Amino acid sequence: MNSSNVIRREIERVYGHISPFELKDQLISLASDQRKKSTHTLLDAGRGNPNWTAATPREAFFTFGLFAVEETRRIWDRGDLAGMPQHDGIAERFQTYVKNHPEAPGIRLLKNIIDYGIYTKEFNPDDWVFELADGIIGDNYPVPDRMLTHIEQVVHDYLVQELYGQDPKTANYDIFAVEGATAAMCYIFDSLIANNLLGLEDTIAVMVPVFTPYLEIPLLPRYNFKLVQINASEKTQDGTHTWQYPAFEIEKLKDPSIKALFIVNPSNPPSVALRPEAIEQIHSIVEKNKPNLMIITDDVYGTFVDNFRSIASELPFNTLGVYSFSKYFGVTGWRLGVITLHHENVYDCLLKALPNDLKNELKKRYEALSTHPEEIRFINRIVADSRQVALNHTAGLSTPQQVQMAFFSLFALIDTQNNYKELTQEICRHRQKLLFDSLGLDLHEDPLDAAYYTEFDLLEWAYHFYGQPFAQYLKDNYKPVDILIRLAEESAIVLLNGSGFQGPEWSIRISLANLANADYSKIGTALHHVLETYVNEWKESTKT
Repeated sequence: MNSSNVIRREIERVYGHISPFELKDQLISLASDQRKKSTHTLLDAGRGNPNWTAATPREAFFTFGLFAVEETRRIWDRGDLAGMPQHDGIAERFQTYVKNHPEAPGIRLLKNIIDYGIYTKEFNPDDWVFELADGIIGDNYPVPDRMLTHIEQVVHDYLVQELYGQDPKTANYDIFAVEGATAAMCYIFDSLIANNLLGLEDTIAVMVPVFTPYLEIPLLPRYNFKLVQINASEKTQDGTHTWQYPAFEIEKLKDPSIKALFIVNPSNPPSVALRPEAIEQIHSIVEKNKPNLMIITDDVYGTFVDNFRSIASELPFNTLGVYSFSKYFGVTGWRLGVITLHHENVYDCLLKALPNDLKNELKKRYEALSTHPEEIRFINRIVADSRQVALNHTAGLSTPQQVQMAFFSLFALIDTQNNYKELTQEICRHRQKLLFDSLGLDLHEDPLDAAYYTEFDLLEWAYHFYGQPFAQYLKDNYKPVDILIRLAEESAIVLLNGSGFQGPEWSIRISLANLANADYSKIGTALHHVLETYVNEWKESTKT
């Protein structure tokens, strides 16, 4: 048996039993085998990593790094060994550096970044420039450990602008800088358990389809949560998925046993934002039925939707926010993410309402951190828990990462015309149109569609073009994995099964972010060809 047949049989064996990301690796092996036999280029549309990067804030970052190194040599220069940046007069020395390096990459943005801190945020100039210089050199532990003081403020303003839609002067969110959104979710799950806000076998709700780990993590033995799925099952009159949640699905949240709600918004893989009516309905349920509902929302794709507003903007008291800089700025390798929590929140209230025996256990857990451990707020407990409490003194995201995060945030705050945002949005929407055109499908404009991914229902396509008899033939004689395998074998194209995200069984996820524009026409054409092959088989079968 040749290697392709071995891989094919393994894919068929494990389909539906493992994560779609693990299945993707198997499909890549099959597609790579095909690529070696033909002129096809491997097209992996299963990965969410974008193929663009934000260049200018990176230029500013590296140029500022050279300034910071120059500062270290000013103090102590022994060839390869230098000193540490010094606070007094550093802002003035930076301005001199800018004048002496007018052509340095990113220098204009860099000056605007420093000026924003001094004139818009009214930071003390030396405090601001020193925090950035010392941070980019990375010669000290993060202090405060949750996030550097000035950097937290500018990242706060960015998040308020892009996600929360409030006046940054009155908004009041605490932020914990973490190693990407994945680390954020791990830390949140662990702290909810450690602080008895969730217990083993408690019930949580998850809005689906959703990023697979949000389905897999709760079922691990250390949590063993019971899951209630809230399904984006709404369709238009012609049977097209809207990827929105019918009112009767959201009504499930009234279940008294549900303690927490997990959301990815815009969703993954459909990549569609919650419509305002759904957020209003959730708000109403919280207000009237579930005032202590804990909501955790991952808003990483929010910047790809015009005028996006997180559910945290409507329910700040109940909502823990998660955000990653990875997709928007093309920075997955930096691992830049944050956890946000409003200063007044249900998590702290629930901690105060715990029974005395549990409070006493938590006092022991955190007693090395404070003489009043019971007063440690939940966001700071997450920080401590991220380092098993005992290592809290070394907690926190590395300071160079925090500086890069600040530069991305300030780049967006300074870009008042949203030029960069329009570029990234246009890329995704153009690719989506190329894909749909090559499939022969009309693309219905939806202002809530981030177009970062698309989830495409193959049965919907079959019914749309050939009616119910062919759709039923396809369902009766094949499995969705047959199409994924055929694409990999014949065209070296890798897509993910939507069912692995708790989407419809016959849906597939296509990333619109990580390949060249022309590749999406190729994917659509290849997918169309595979489906037409099944159509011809069906037509032949009807002749007999």
